[in-house]
Amino acid sequence: MGRVFKFKQFEVDQSDCAMKINTDGVLLGAIAAHAAPSRILDIGTGTGVIAMMLAQRYVGAFVEAVEIDKPAAIRAATNFNQSAFAGRLMVNLADIAAFKSEDRFELIVSNPPYFVNDLKNPEARKGIARHTHEDFFAALLYKVARLLHEDGVFWVILPVKQAEQLVVNAVLSRLFPVKIIHVFSDIYKTEFRQIVCFSFSHQAPEHENFYIYEAEGVYTPAYIKLLKDYFLAF
Repeated sequence: MGRVFKFKQFEVDQSDCAMKINTDGVLLGAIAAHAAPSRILDIGTGTGVIAMMLAQRYVGAFVEAVEIDKPAAIRAATNFNQSAFAGRLMVNLADIAAFKSEDRFELIVSNPPYFVNDLKNPEARKGIARHTHEDFFAALLYKVARLLHEDGVFWVILPVKQAEQLVVNAVLSRLFPVKIIHVFSDIYKTEFRQIVCFSFSHQAPEHENFYIYEAEGVYTPAYIKLLKDYFLAF
């Protein structure tokens, strides 16, 4: 993938970012939703792509981003400033555990690191982006519960095992799954990601299956519909 990824309404320079634009990020950016958010928070923004996708979709919202890696935070800020949404985007160089805000957010999203107690990537910064530790998700849930508006929603994408564990642990922060999207590469492969929407409302979650390909190299109509407002190819 090239240094600059061009979308229909903005461009993303991926230089200096340990983790590049990937399927997880664009799926979350296109799927995460709230009826009418005025403030949105993107935790671990990386290149800033998810924040800009949400700024494009929610024209009345101010989008804040948090990024712990300094080069990535600087690059995200540059991408924000060069976009048509510059006045509604801001990045904070911080660990989410140390991030403070007087305002609450109606929509919080995160495409977090997910390898817990796994072999660390030898490339240190990519290790930070992909790997985490046992306490990370507990700290994330604790912080989200304090930053989320009482009528807000928190969307996250994770591998299946980690997503299921997050659902169990979220109850301790009074966060409950209201929607779980099971993501498959195609109908012949097993589920490889879950996109989970949490809120403070305790109810039976809605389940949905989402398929990316209908044949080798051929995207499903659902995938094309989801990303047609963003991808030049669609």
